[in-house]
Amino acid sequence: MDREFLIDLFADFGPVTIRKMFSGYGISADGTNFALSLRAGLFLRADEVTIPDFEAEGSKPFQYSTRAKTVVVNSYWELPARLFDDSAELAQWARAALAAAQRAKVKKRPKAKKGASKPAKKATAKKPAAKKRSAKKATRRTVR
Repeated sequence: MDREFLIDLFADFGPVTIRKMFSGYGISADGTNFALSLRAGLFLRADEVTIPDFEAEGSKPFQYSTRAKTVVVNSYWELPARLFDDSAELAQWARAALAAAQRAKVKKRPKAKKGASKPAKKATAKKPAAKKRSAKKATRRTVR
């Protein structure tokens, strides 16, 4: 899927931002990523509220294979194929995906701001390092 196709596909949803991501595109609205267009297909953000709708349509979660295993990403589910022909219903699914992405954003812990000071560690007094005199220096001073 190319950028122009995705813009047309989400036209009834409203303006979207499309950025290169992995092997395809990340699709966002209001600064929140809610869909992925990859070689494997188009995937919408999902959560415990929306996953039953995807399951009812026979959709599967996004997955990819590594050398060791297959990884299932349960937060993105495949867009039901019938929605490619129904832009009004696709817009409803896209709104639900955006809402799921916003709910996930709220659940995340806020990131620490750069430059923010960490709590100070308790100061401990350090003992000064003992000075060691080498044997050569000691003998030089005594022998003249």
